[in-house]
Amino acid sequence: MERVTLGKTGITVNKNGFGALPIQRISTEDAVKLARKAYDAGITFFDTARFYTDSEEKLGEAFEGMREKVYIATKTAAANADEFWEQLGISLHNLRTDYIDIYQFHNPSFCPKPGDGTGLYEAMLEAKAQGKIRHIGITNHRLAVADEAIESGLYETLQFPFCYLATEKDIELVEKCKQAGMGFIAMKALSGGLINNSAAQYENVLPIWGVQRERELDEFISYIEHPPVMTEEIAAVIEHDRKELSGEFCRGCGYCMPCPAGIEINNCARMSLMLRRAPSEAQLTPEMQAKMKKIEGCLHCNKCKSKCPYGLDTPALLAKNYEDYKRVLAGEVSVK
Repeated sequence: MERVTLGKTGITVNKNGFGALPIQRISTEDAVKLARKAYDAGITFFDTARFYTDSEEKLGEAFEGMREKVYIATKTAAANADEFWEQLGISLHNLRTDYIDIYQFHNPSFCPKPGDGTGLYEAMLEAKAQGKIRHIGITNHRLAVADEAIESGLYETLQFPFCYLATEKDIELVEKCKQAGMGFIAMKALSGGLINNSAAQYENVLPIWGVQRERELDEFISYIEHPPVMTEEIAAVIEHDRKELSGEFCRGCGYCMPCPAGIEINNCARMSLMLRRAPSEAQLTPEMQAKMKKIEGCLHCNKCKSKCPYGLDTPALLAKNYEDYKRVLAGEVSVK
């Protein structure tokens, strides 16, 4: 069984974490079943957030009475100390616990520090002193903020998008965390479901897999006894995917939303990839065609572009995907 230690936290777990964002889309009964099945298979790290609707509540029900047997990380998007304490109280209530193993600032646009005027980091320290949280973490999609968090020495874990399409700068973050004794938690390990191979080849990285269906969980459970290994075949797949997906590649994170023109950007901006890497029928329904047609009403206000943590030219990406989509509808281009 392959295990990973999250830096100086000392938290050592199976190298497969459970990402609980998707369970907000299923019933409580099904979510509890998935979480407990994951635990029974040896997965003990569960990641959620205050604003994943009822995800925390579902994990709370799943692990009531056995809290000490799992590690739970959650997140706060608080903008000030008052909001911090309010959200922490709600999370503790939802999770049916009196402590959180890793409490993370949820993708802030800056790196919270003592004396920055928000009171956020001071609140984190007080919560830790009270025993309500055990470790302080931060999640982000911005390289600059992630770098600053590492260099600050204030954080015990960093959660950042990371998969085998990682750039050299992304890989540098992993190495910097290792040198600093920080745990590295990989979100978007499958890049929003578009990447089919889920090999994790970095020894200090804990990937968290977003789980919504039992068959998805079964795949990740299979990694426990049979961890993915690098083969010539997998290396070829990685090289192909790097060429296809690197650069102007929308990860579907949704930080560009909402759109004033009502465009579902996080799906429409990656439609070409979804047509070719997921069952295409689901992308060609009348409902999806209507969503794509909204691209015609793009205001070119560039609000989405300014909010993209990856620096993508989102309006151009939308237009490109729409043209490709129309060619598929017209039968000019075939997809699987």
